Amino acid sequence: MQRLELDFRRSRAPSPWVGRLLFAVALAFAADVGFSYHQSRESLELLKTQLAQSRPARAAAPAVSPDEVAAVRETVERIGMPWDRLFGALESAASEEIALSGIEPDPKAGTVVISGSGKDYLAALSYVLNLSREEALSRVQLVRHEAASSDPQGPVSFAISAAWSGARE
Repeated sequence: MQRLELDFRRSRAPSPWVGRLLFAVALAFAADVGFSYHQSRESLELLKTQLAQSRPARAAAPAVSPDEVAAVRETVERIGMPWDRLFGALESAASEEIALSGIEPDPKAGTVVISGSGKDYLAALSYVLNLSREEALSRVQLVRHEAASSDPQGPVSFAISAAWSGARE
């Protein structure tokens, strides 16, 4: 086996131009970055001034009438009501002989008016009885009923009023 000799000492001096070349490249790169930054800042400032000049003056907020404010408040109150209890009560009392056509809550009074139609007068009365057994509703009353035809056994439209226990919670 031959002996391997390694010389870890440098026998010749490094070339002085490589370091100078790298320094010149770094200096050119830094100058280019600085120039690009300066151009970007000027462009940004120019765009800001153009935007400020092109922006129209803000118009004053339109005047809102007290009636509009009241309507918005009423809508917000209706949206915030606990509808799940009411819908649960309506689903529990549901019957195939009844079709509901409207639910009109009155948040201030804590009542709800339920309108619909039934197969006959007995079906409407049965629905009122089923609703009166629900915990979410109290004071359930048949407010209006009207036969849709001259036949006493024919379809009946009705309106039911009830106190909604969840309306004021």
